[in-house]
Amino acid sequence: MENSTEVTEFILLGLTDAPELQVPLFLIFTFIYLINMVGNLGMILLILLDSHLHTPMYFFLSNLSLVDFCYCTAVTPKVMAGLLIGDKVISYNACAAQMFFFVSLATVENFLLASMAYDRFAAVCKPLHYTTTMTTSVCACLAIGSYVYSFLNASIHIRNTFSLSFCTSNLVHHFFCDLPAVLALSCSDRHVSELILVFVASFNIFFGLLVILISYLLIFTTIMKMHSAAGYQKALSTCASHLTTVSIFYGTAIFMYSQPSSSHSMDTDKIASVFYTMVIPMLNPLVYSLRNKEVKCAFKKVVEKAKLSLGLTS
Repeated sequence: MENSTEVTEFILLGLTDAPELQVPLFLIFTFIYLINMVGNLGMILLILLDSHLHTPMYFFLSNLSLVDFCYCTAVTPKVMAGLLIGDKVISYNACAAQMFFFVSLATVENFLLASMAYDRFAAVCKPLHYTTTMTTSVCACLAIGSYVYSFLNASIHIRNTFSLSFCTSNLVHHFFCDLPAVLALSCSDRHVSELILVFVASFNIFFGLLVILISYLLIFTTIMKMHSAAGYQKALSTCASHLTTVSIFYGTAIFMYSQPSSSHSMDTDKIASVFYTMVIPMLNPLVYSLRNKEVKCAFKKVVEKAKLSLGLTS
């Protein structure tokens, strides 16, 4: 990647300049990050320890938890440092790295959610063929394909963004190096880069949404044909957590990346960004654990084993 910029560092303006809000926001984001870390890493550990959770659904969920933890980590610690000690400077290369990891991991999440929808379709609509449809190799291919495509996708965006010249201002009107905020600083003609961003982001979002919508259309068609109340309830419960996550994730993604950067209001973008960089990664493990009996049972088993190993039970 050729560095054609005169800027050697960027200054992240953050969420607010109000001094009285710095400490409260730091405490809130620290709390959110701790829940994110405990929830997502705990979910991964729980799935690894309980053999009953070694299924395609939980394989994708463990990957989702890993991605949520990583892309929140790419953003939140720098935000916390800015709020606590006022360290808002980020080097040119660190900005590119932060953007790369965030874009790639957020894209992985997009395709993991689509893969999970396909898995739910196979489980509800073709239960007798589920084990032959969602084999280990199929799950591995879906996951690996998501990562490979997403890293290539992020590389394209980074190349298009940082091949531009930044010679007028280095003040990023955001709390991290997000694509629209950095593109807005370029003094080059950024029309092509904006078109590529909108086109590729729209393709990724709507392809993932198309897979999810088709999967759930077929799922609900199957559910409506069920004569068993128990089967009807079970089918709905297996999809509820995934639908909740999908609704929050795609709502903010469509708002942020399917419009040119010139149409963005930076203050509005900051609020939306808090949701998909911090709140959604925190909510995902909570949504899946609170609404899932299998996860609750697995957690109880792990706690009981821990108590036995520590000699805390009589």
